[in-house]
Amino acid sequence: MHPAQRSIRQRIALEGPLTVAALMEEALAGRNGYYRDNDPLGVEGDFITAPEVSQMFGELIGLWCVDTWQRLGSPASFHLVEMGPGRGTLMADALRAARVAPAFLAAKQLHLVEINEALQRKQAEKLHEHTPRWHTTLAEVADGPMILIANELFDALPIHQLEMTAQGWRERVVALNGDTLQFGLAAPGPALGLLRPAHKAAETGAIAEVSPASIGLVDAIARRIVADNGAALIVDYGPAESGLGDSFQALKRHRYHAPLEELGAADLTAHVDFGALKAAAEEAGAQVFGPVTQGDFLRALGIELRADMLAKKSDLATTEILRRQVHRLIAPEQMGRLFKAIGLAGPALDTDRLGGLAGL
Repeated sequence: MHPAQRSIRQRIALEGPLTVAALMEEALAGRNGYYRDNDPLGVEGDFITAPEVSQMFGELIGLWCVDTWQRLGSPASFHLVEMGPGRGTLMADALRAARVAPAFLAAKQLHLVEINEALQRKQAEKLHEHTPRWHTTLAEVADGPMILIANELFDALPIHQLEMTAQGWRERVVALNGDTLQFGLAAPGPALGLLRPAHKAAETGAIAEVSPASIGLVDAIARRIVADNGAALIVDYGPAESGLGDSFQALKRHRYHAPLEELGAADLTAHVDFGALKAAAEEAGAQVFGPVTQGDFLRALGIELRADMLAKKSDLATTEILRRQVHRLIAPEQMGRLFKAIGLAGPALDTDRLGGLAGL
């Protein structure tokens, strides 16, 4: 039995049933959690993110950062922050593309928010020339102008699940039935107050998901960039508007698993509520751009043109690989529709050129 699974069982035995949010927090970020010492990425891992699909993803994000920095007035010094940077692939590709703007590279101070020491070592190998600094939370990054990137971070933040019953909303919890973990229902807690208007017309049996952790993080990001002149790009998967549905799932070896079966040894995720993120960021005073689909975002940034440029210098086999990579990133039946991009910015951002933030 995985140590995280054992710890969760002991905690339930002592404290009683856990909310889905508490379960996710313990299984993913607890002392023996999935994200503490595990490299989940790549073919040999449990899932593949967009930066691992193609270098073009990170390169276009890098050019987006350069454009955004210019829109912010080209500050002489700023924090370039990535939350959940994986193996450092996205940032390495982004900074390579950013060589077209030497002043941008000279001005940036690179910060990586990462709790996984194994991944920190891989990030250090790829990004050593940029002297990154590591943090466990965004709060550890000093004040000042900031451009922040978060790719596939919010889907791993804990969610509460609420189920509509004949007696009204109840919170979904995880309990022990003998030696088996199983879902049950309990009186709703504070998460009930986070229900969105779209949840109010729910019928019996409907599931609503809310994430105080996600709302708290986007609020902190928005307040930082409003106060200190900055911008943020969030890319993840989920609906553009708040809605109903059970999206809580587990992934292991690129296959879906029952969420309670391999706690600590499988990734736990849920769809991101972009409607809730947008509302929270706007309430904090940020300008919000999007969300738009990842396909539309990458097309607007020129991914097809970039692929054509690379293909002209490549053999037929490499050209076919590029074609498949673009298809996976932007095709509606692949990552192009489910994944969304949303941009946040402070009031000082220049929106005169090409409207808002590039691609959004």
